[in-house]
Formats: sequence, structure tokens, C-alpha cells
Amino acid sequence: MRPATRGRVPRLEPPMALTGAEYLESLRDGREVWIRGERVESVPDHPAFANAARFFASLYDSLHAPDAPKGLTFTTERGALSHRAFKIARTRRHLQERADSMRIWARRHYGFMGRTPEYKSGLAISLGAWPEFFAPYEANCLRWYEKLADNVLFMNHVGVNPMVDRSKQPHELPDVNVRVVKERDDGFVVRGAKMVGTAAVFTHCNLVFSFAPIPLTEEDSEHALVFVVPTGAPGLKLLSRPSYELASRQRAPFDYPLSSRFDENDATLVFDDVFIPWEDCFVYRDAEKANQFFPMAQVTQNLMLHGGVRFATKLQFLAGLLIRLAQQNGTIGLRGVRVRIGEVIAWHQAFESLVRDACAHPDPGPNGTVAPSHRAIFALRALAPMVYPKVRQLIEEVGGGGFIQLPSGVEDLRNDELRPFIDRYYRGTGVDAEERIKLWKLAWDAIGSEFGARQELFERHYAGNVDNVRLETLFLAENNGDLDAYGAFVQECMDGYDLDGWT
Repeated sequence: MRPATRGRVPRLEPPMALTGAEYLESLRDGREVWIRGERVESVPDHPAFANAARFFASLYDSLHAPDAPKGLTFTTERGALSHRAFKIARTRRHLQERADSMRIWARRHYGFMGRTPEYKSGLAISLGAWPEFFAPYEANCLRWYEKLADNVLFMNHVGVNPMVDRSKQPHELPDVNVRVVKERDDGFVVRGAKMVGTAAVFTHCNLVFSFAPIPLTEEDSEHALVFVVPTGAPGLKLLSRPSYELASRQRAPFDYPLSSRFDENDATLVFDDVFIPWEDCFVYRDAEKANQFFPMAQVTQNLMLHGGVRFATKLQFLAGLLIRLAQQNGTIGLRGVRVRIGEVIAWHQAFESLVRDACAHPDPGPNGTVAPSHRAIFALRALAPMVYPKVRQLIEEVGGGGFIQLPSGVEDLRNDELRPFIDRYYRGTGVDAEERIKLWKLAWDAIGSEFGARQELFERHYAGNVDNVRLETLFLAENNGDLDAYGAFVQECMDGYDLDGWT
């Protein structure tokens, strides 16, 4: 077993994607995770995290399986087995291959996990494709790209400041936001907090940056940072939200099939004087670069390819769920129900089309690379937060009281006195009671449980502030010439006539 080192990301020799067992062992590095007032001794063994950790381990094992799906892996230039999502794209075909490889893993969790080990391949690719953007830290970028790609290290990111006072700039809340408090010859020390660290508990490292509605200014130089911190770094504390997996352990997987497996958790990261070596720094005290690196280095486009594939996969699952609910409820032939099913199918196909377009019409990138089309990616980014609540509503409308008319748990079905009544009154159209209850509990976990409610909140804010993602689509149109083209199209029509008639 390759040992993990306290406070440092393991340096693996020879480089190769982790196995599931190695991944689980790498989480036993002394990381400081807190939940319910207690420090977690071992993430893979704790009832709040164990099932999700083992699911992530199964993803790693799938890379090494003899029957691994075609297109899931590739060999890096350094000879390492890796997930194909980490391959830098130079052609449209490369982009489509990346998307296809992401879909293989997305289908394993049905789109319900936004942060899986290949998610941050988008950042890794941007680091490897254009390290010069991050000068004078370009060597760090190349090294981190190779480390992430060769070992399929699990990286997350945190960029949002705590919600103490969003009207203030970072430097106006120096006791809250992550900032440099000391500079050393070998690095610097940071203090403060960042949110929301989705899946941070399960990661090897986290990218820390600044994401706010108000851009950083020169006065915010102490906060103008982009760096990587190992999840087990001394002084880094992860304060977990309530665990849906832990709550579901009081029930059987039959009652909460999604909560019990796919709760990737979210945490606030508290930096209590954490040391960051220069080798893990990408941007230091540079407000302009800290503001620009996500769009300018095409990080958003590369990251959101994964987001688009995952979201489309999730819509596919929800469409299937809605169809099955209507079939079992005997309402599949009703016009209103069919209209709603048709709408969800249309949304799924629309997002699949946006993913295909992002790959088929790429933007040129630095050093002979290509990136997913910013037009398709930013459209996807702006639409998904509006579409998901609508899809959830459509499922609720079709299911209605069926979500409430469910036994309290598997114990009811195992009770000999109750079972005859359950079999009679809970059966569906063409299915027995157990099969119907199983489907409806799955649907409730997807949209109505605490896990399901968190899923909607996640999709609304996954890509950033709900207003900003739409504003940024406008900003792009202003800068790429699209805004003028829209107006020119209207002018073309108006030029065809005047007061005297057609011209």
C-alpha cells in the first residue's frame, strides 16, 4: 500500500491512478474533519462518510478493471494509467472523448455527485495547457498538472468567502476571509475561511481562490491568491454540514437509496495559520490575475464540460424516473402528464446537444490546444439553475400525493400483520406493492428528502451566483462581438423598408 503523508499530497512512484484500496488509505492521513462536535478519526470508517468514500473507491477501481469501458482511460506522456478526462485536447475528437469518459462515471452515480475525482480535470488541463498565464509560477502549474493527471488525484475547490457581509470587499473583513498573514522564504501562511467545500472531506487537496460578485482590487492584495492545499495540511479544519448518509443509516437503503450512497457532503474550510509552500502557489498578491484566471485560462469552459455531462446524465435519470412514476400510477395516458414528460425529455436532449456543440465547435486555446465552446458552455451554465427546479416541480406535479402515501419503512413490509394490507392498497399499475414502493421511495429521495432538497440548491448555485452566471453570459457577448451581431441582425431587417416601402 502506498502510504499517505500527514499534511502533504502523496508523491506516488511510479505514477499511476490510485486503486480503490489506495484511495481509502490515502484518506487516513490525520485530516481534521469535524461533525456533530467531534473530530473524525478515520473518514473511510466513519458512518457519516463511509459509503460515499467506498463509492469513490469503486470509481478508482473501475480504472484498473480488466473490463473497463472503452474510452475511460488513457496513458499519459509519462506512462501513467489515467482517466481520459485529464487528457489535454488538441482536436474536437479529443474533447468528445473527454466528455464520453466523464459520462461513464456520471452514469454510475446517476448525475447526483457534482464532485468526483475527474471533476477537477478541467483545472488540471488549464494548468497544463497554458502554464505561462500563471507566470512566475508556471513550473508549479506543469508539475501539478502532471501530478493530478498521472495519479488521478481527487481535487476540489473553494472560492466563496463566508456569508458574513457580502456588501464588503475582502480587505474590509480581514478577520474572516482567507489572506496572507506571514511570508516566509519557503512559502506563506494563510488565515481565514472559505466555503462551500463540496466533497472536500474525500479529497486529496483543494484549490483555493477568490470568487465574489465584486472583483478584487489592489486593496485586496493579501486576498488575491490562488493555491493548492492538501486536505490533511496542519491547521486546516473541515467543518462538515449535517450528513444525510449518517441520517439514512437509521433506515435501510430501500428507504433512502441515494442519500445512503451519494452524499458527497459539504464543508467549510477554516485555515488556522496554514502554511503554503511556494511550489503549491499559482497566483500571489495579484488581484488582476486572481480575477481573470477562471475565464482567461479557459478554466470555466473546461470545468463546465464535466458539469454539462453530469447535468445531462441527471436529467436523463429524472426523465426515466418521471416516466416510471406515471406508468406505475396509471397516468401515463393522460394529456397533462404526457406534456410534462415531454418537457423533461426535451430538456434532457437540449443539454445533451449543448455538450455535443461544446465539443464540436471548440474555441482555440493556447499552445495548439482547444477548449469547449464558450457559447455552449455559458448557455448551459446559465440555463441549468433555471431548469432543475422546473424539472423537480414537474415530477412533484405528476407524483402528487403518491410521495406521501408510502409506508414508513421496510419494517412495515416485513410485518406479517401489515403486509396483506400493503400488498392490496400500495400496489401500482402492473406492479406489486413492493416494486411500486421501491420506485416511489427512490423518487422521493431524489427530489423530496433532505438529500433531494440539497440537490436543487446545489444545481441552482453549482456554477456560481445565480445572477452572475447570466450577467457573465452577457459580458461574453459584449466582448466576443455577439452583442453587436444580435443588433445587426435586427438592423438588417429594418434596412429592408422605409417610409416609402420596401427598399
